[in-house]
Amino acid sequence: MASTFGKIFSVTTWGESHGPAVGSVLDGCPAGLEITEEEIQAELNRRRPGQGKMTTARDEKDQVKILSGVFEGKTTGTPISFAVFNEDQRSHDYAEIQKWYRPGHADLCYDLKYGFRDYRGGGRSSARETIGRVAAGAVAKKLLKQVNGTEIIAWVNSIGEVDCGPLDLNRLTLEQIEKSPVRCPDLDASAKMEQAVLDARANGDSIGGTVCLLVKNPPVALGEPVFDRLDALLAQAMLSIPACKGFEIGSGFASARMHGSKHNDELYFDGHAYHTRTNNAGGSLGGISNGEPIYCRMAFKPTATISQEQKTAGRGGENGTLAARGRHDPCVAVRAPVIVESMAALVLADLFLLQKRNCL
Repeated sequence: MASTFGKIFSVTTWGESHGPAVGSVLDGCPAGLEITEEEIQAELNRRRPGQGKMTTARDEKDQVKILSGVFEGKTTGTPISFAVFNEDQRSHDYAEIQKWYRPGHADLCYDLKYGFRDYRGGGRSSARETIGRVAAGAVAKKLLKQVNGTEIIAWVNSIGEVDCGPLDLNRLTLEQIEKSPVRCPDLDASAKMEQAVLDARANGDSIGGTVCLLVKNPPVALGEPVFDRLDALLAQAMLSIPACKGFEIGSGFASARMHGSKHNDELYFDGHAYHTRTNNAGGSLGGISNGEPIYCRMAFKPTATISQEQKTAGRGGENGTLAARGRHDPCVAVRAPVIVESMAALVLADLFLLQKRNCL
């Protein structure tokens, strides 16, 4: 099922939404990196459900256990295994969808591919699978911070028709982002976004949003020419996140409306390193990092499960209606930033170790 991501610094996720546990195995992490369960837990707490009216009411503590690969607070160089046990499943909420395919979900496609599916919360297609990514991503963040001083942050840039105002990216911090219930650092826009989410929930509906990613001080020269370009791997990583439907880097789609004279980033040398005066490239040229901040934006669709009755089809070929039950996020973008950060960290850590192997 292609459950492994990365070549040297690789993570394999395992488990289902309503199974006993979910988690991951991280292989290729160098020995001697200081890491604790508390550091992993801090990241998982940012993606856990039950964070208030903006998220699903499913009450999971998402308490992580490191089963291997860490001894006396340091990585040993062997595979690191993370486990989080599921505690608040309500599989009976999904009994009705044994027969019906939920609109907007992977139910039909899983049946077409495998001939059967785990209907309890979506199984592997559930966003609960991302727990293993976030746990591994916490280690990747720590590695990048230690070797290069790299900082990775993401925030909600829009929900529905409400957009975040201009931000000073040089001063933007995780603390600013986490002050907002919807993880938008523009507090005026944040209040309007909150209301948009609450309105959608009150109507038995859901709403989409966008998430921006900023990587400050990324390692230089990451990315392989042609197929393993930095841009391409980031796109793959982000589009592998459940509900992510769009990706752009730098000026992205806006570049299609620009002239080269405006889009090209002017280069200069400050006596120590090369820089660009603008960053339309988003930190990557020719698929290789140039040292400027990496800037990306991702689009997340509205949560597929809504409380409104919808027309659908059943496994036996019959047509009918379905009003889904269960506990679901009214806006998946709200919990997405830490997942976005984690996937970016996994890409960069893997490319960093590849670069170290390829160059003296």
